[in-house]
Amino acid sequence: MSAALAKYAEAFAAAEAAPGSPAWLAELRKAAHAEFNSIGFPTTRNENWHYTSVTPIAERTFRPLKGAQSSAAIGGLIERAVGDASWARAVFLNGQFEPSHSSLASLGRGVRVSTLTAALAEQPDFVSAHLGKLAAWNAQAFTAFNTAFVQDGLVVRVARGVKAEMPLHVLHLVDKQAAGCMIHPRLLVVLEPSAELTVVESYISERGVEYFTNGVGEATLGDGARFYHCKVQRESREAFHVGTLQATQGRDSLFHSFSYASGGALSRTNTYTRLAGQGAEVRLNGLYLIDGAQHADHQTIVEHIAPGCASRELYKGILDGESHGVFNGKVYVEPEAQQTDGKQTNHALLLSPTARVDTKPQLEIFADDVKCTHGATVGRLDDIALFYLKSRGMGADHARAVLTYAFAAEVLETVELDELRDGLEKIAFERFTRA
Repeated sequence: MSAALAKYAEAFAAAEAAPGSPAWLAELRKAAHAEFNSIGFPTTRNENWHYTSVTPIAERTFRPLKGAQSSAAIGGLIERAVGDASWARAVFLNGQFEPSHSSLASLGRGVRVSTLTAALAEQPDFVSAHLGKLAAWNAQAFTAFNTAFVQDGLVVRVARGVKAEMPLHVLHLVDKQAAGCMIHPRLLVVLEPSAELTVVESYISERGVEYFTNGVGEATLGDGARFYHCKVQRESREAFHVGTLQATQGRDSLFHSFSYASGGALSRTNTYTRLAGQGAEVRLNGLYLIDGAQHADHQTIVEHIAPGCASRELYKGILDGESHGVFNGKVYVEPEAQQTDGKQTNHALLLSPTARVDTKPQLEIFADDVKCTHGATVGRLDDIALFYLKSRGMGADHARAVLTYAFAAEVLETVELDELRDGLEKIAFERFTRA
């Protein structure tokens, strides 16, 4: 065992010995920990991590957080969340569920939401049938890391034909108690046929706190199900974040994912889906806004397995300072996936001569009756457009801000929740127009 991994052996032993854990979960953790020790942290020699070095994470020793208590900071952190206060809400502070700040009863009949801890006690057969089955931890270091050290999270089950009455807002909050700690939240979503659910996950922390979030989500969409997932990552500039959401889709299902990233010293968002049923559709969209020495990476993998499926991807990045952005989008089309319709687009806007972007679209097509395209651009603000605005009396700084905001607005418009879209547009506008 390498020194980088041996430092977590004691923490794993404590997690494995947690009271009340069922035998199957202990075995799952043990197997995931063995896999993590075997493969280690990924390096830039790994194709999927070629442009992102996780050395800043591997060199540190993050510890599990024990005995954290609710603090006065929680109210201010909740107020910083973007969305509607009337939505159903699950609040986690430093990885621990906060029932006094949560409200889950308003989602309607047929929608069952519980913490992972409660679900293990109340519906163990259901959890054991799904947890760790979709989010592959074999050869996936950070998913294995999460599975070995999983703390708590949410389990959501929506019955056949049921539409949740409102969005579910999951707030992952971090205060100064979590300095130097690692947090491994888990999300498990199972939508039965024709069910519909919207989940918003917000990651927010106090400023100046260095810690590591390693989240994993699993979503199973039955035939005709619709799942809308929005992730808003606004953690401290000193934080490290890796998040993975892996879905599988049944016939005629729809999965719409949106990712917004502006926080973290180093962040990585993985969104993977398998279009396993005929007529399934996926829309993956994202926006990252970084500056200074920040590093933001998005990776998507779309597997077209069944015929007649469609995928659409639109990711944009705005970079200033010496920041580094990465987009790696993979689309696989299996031989059986005839009549596939796929489109992938990635654009980046550089506001500084020292900012840089690496983009790598990949198409692997093994069917002959398909329509698949991809495009990527990296550039600076249009001088002609700047001149046009300035010639009509707009100051140079304001003209730059307006054009930058317009660049971001296109992808923000893909957010279907009005309250979330309006809130993110306000944040972006204020960021680009402040003098």
